[in-house]
Amino acid sequence: MKNGVLFQYFEWNLPNDGQLWRQLKEDARHLADIGISAVWIPPAYKADEQQDEGYATYDLYDFGEFDQKGTVRTKYGTRTELEEAIKALHDNDVQVILDAVLNHKAGGDHAEKFQAVEVNPDDRNEETGEPHEIESYTGYDFPGRGDRHSPFKWHWYHFSGVGSDSSTGTDGIFRIIGEGKGWSQGVDKENGNYDYLLANDIDVDNPEVADELKRWGRWVVKEFGFDGFRMDAVKHIDHNFIRDFLTEVRKDNGDDFYVVSEYWSDDLETMADFLAATDNSTDLFDVPLHFNFFKASEEGAEYDLSRLLDGTLVQQDSRLAVTFVDNHDSQEGSSLQSAVQDWFKPLAYALILLMREGYPVIFYGDYYSISHDCCEKEKSDKETETVDGKVRAGSFHRGIIDMLLDARKRYAYGDQTLLFDHPSTVGLIRHGDDEHPGSGLVLLISNDQDGDKTVDLGNGHAGERWHEITGSIQEEVVVDEDGKAVFTVRGRNLAVWVKAER
Repeated sequence: MKNGVLFQYFEWNLPNDGQLWRQLKEDARHLADIGISAVWIPPAYKADEQQDEGYATYDLYDFGEFDQKGTVRTKYGTRTELEEAIKALHDNDVQVILDAVLNHKAGGDHAEKFQAVEVNPDDRNEETGEPHEIESYTGYDFPGRGDRHSPFKWHWYHFSGVGSDSSTGTDGIFRIIGEGKGWSQGVDKENGNYDYLLANDIDVDNPEVADELKRWGRWVVKEFGFDGFRMDAVKHIDHNFIRDFLTEVRKDNGDDFYVVSEYWSDDLETMADFLAATDNSTDLFDVPLHFNFFKASEEGAEYDLSRLLDGTLVQQDSRLAVTFVDNHDSQEGSSLQSAVQDWFKPLAYALILLMREGYPVIFYGDYYSISHDCCEKEKSDKETETVDGKVRAGSFHRGIIDMLLDARKRYAYGDQTLLFDHPSTVGLIRHGDDEHPGSGLVLLISNDQDGDKTVDLGNGHAGERWHEITGSIQEEVVVDEDGKAVFTVRGRNLAVWVKAER
């Protein structure tokens, strides 16, 4: 998978029509054809309501199989439809990565009373009142499923904190009090202790809970044949549990079972601490690189492109870096909104898809567009495209992404030379290898005016003619007798140069 491409097959605003699994099944061959090696699907199990994206997790064992929370299907479809999509992907040699949400549960079936204390949201170690009895929906009986797949039932003592006291109608952060209870210590130190994120915070320090989640991990892979996990919100989950959970899952599925974790931080030291605590058992999304893309798109010509890779995971530890431009968390309207401006996205995709380091991700919203149901003006301001009969807004990156994916398959091989030596024109050389005749490329990107670079390809390339494959530049370049040539790029654009076929 390290030399492949991961496709995030959802965005935040998908319609609640139960069609995603059917769409994915029909799309499997196309995804394989363009060079996608794995698909990351959203949380596929029952949420607290049908329209939820899956992150307000209710029942990890219900993949659209049981009548619970007023629905059988999830937002994306039924269990049978999911299984058909997985089979179609596997038939086309595309792996399937499940989004695993183990930090919290929502939509409890009944309220329970227990002792708790309210804490300061800005410092969860600081109590703001006295311990007292509260009531919250922490009881989970799963009446539609019963004991199918698992007999485990959840109660207040399986959680470390809740977000409301239903007896008084008070919202806040309440730490549950009891024997052995408290915030997990192996979590991010933001807000004093960032164990609590939302809803009912799962207490992974509880042995019953830890055993049940590990059992689910083994069950879900065996049941559906998933090839890996995307671990959600790991900065809020005890790192020791993450390590032990992945070790347990890999006992049944081997060390090649793939895992990438979402640690939403731009601090490399913090990310390094997490990787060390989990024995480097998981890759990480390169959030610092995303924020560099975001900042570069916001600042335009004022941003120094020569520093685009500074402070990123792909620069520090490329073996574990999963590179991305945007995702559902960063897209417009999300709680972590930091969407890269559209003019810069092709440049960012060119970098992550053509550079040697990192495992690149294509975001559904950038390839198949994002629904803007909340923003009618944006619909009228952006291009539209019909996808399975639905009109969506802003689908204008698919063409360039397809070109870049094709260039990755045909030319992006061999050693690499970075050309990050100018504030507004940077790029790289892929020197090609013997296994892929004709491979090798020169990538240039510009955030200001037209630019150029004199590139030394080596004497072996003397006399070759090179051309630009995205169509932005028509004139060919001839490599001189010393193996050098001047390659150009249009302002605020990208250029991919390859050897012209004879």
